[in-house]
Amino acid sequence: MKKGKKYAEAAKLIDRANFYDAAEAISLVKKTAVAKFDETVEAHIRLGVDGRHADQQVRGAVVLPHGTGKTVRVLVFAKGDKVAEAEAAGADFVGGDELVPKIQNEGWLDFDVVVATPDMMGVVGRLGRVLGPKGLMPNPKAGTVTMDVTKAVNDIKAGKIEYRLDKTNIIHVPVGKASFTEEQLADNFQTLMSAINKAKPASAKGQYLKSVTLTSTMGPGVKLNTVKLAQ
Repeated sequence: MKKGKKYAEAAKLIDRANFYDAAEAISLVKKTAVAKFDETVEAHIRLGVDGRHADQQVRGAVVLPHGTGKTVRVLVFAKGDKVAEAEAAGADFVGGDELVPKIQNEGWLDFDVVVATPDMMGVVGRLGRVLGPKGLMPNPKAGTVTMDVTKAVNDIKAGKIEYRLDKTNIIHVPVGKASFTEEQLADNFQTLMSAINKAKPASAKGQYLKSVTLTSTMGPGVKLNTVKLAQ
């Protein structure tokens, strides 16, 4: 992939051989986010675990104190009085069985997060093939399978993000926007790292944080000093 002039100029600000402190890395990521739109600041965290083993899975959710800077559209699968509760909490879409053909046959995916009450998981399960590959299946560990739909919707709207290992044992998550202040990004990043450190599986051996990189959507990656983050 050919990188443009702006990228080349931005990349000059970063010493590829250096491992930066979080504050310095955040400052560099903001400086190198030179696209015409408000770039997302992302963290890419490679862990010393083997996600193929159930006891080494790292997955969860955390509410970023300053949100992600993105408006998140929430779909809630619910029935009975939980429908009104979900609507009152600010869910963008609420429904049940009738949504299955809409998603399955019409390819409707105008939502970012799916929440379901436990009694609706039979319905949601029929959508596994569509929602699963897109990372949209509700999950109890992420707090998206719950009877407390008010809390679930409020948390997501407030900036709750899910983190999970990909096939290469890397977690990719947004920590805010380039327009955020350095303090806001630092708060969000710190909150995320605390959650990931706490989620360390008991069976994980050796170095847990293998590498941590911060980057903006179009900018170069900035490597962080993992020793200081492993608190």
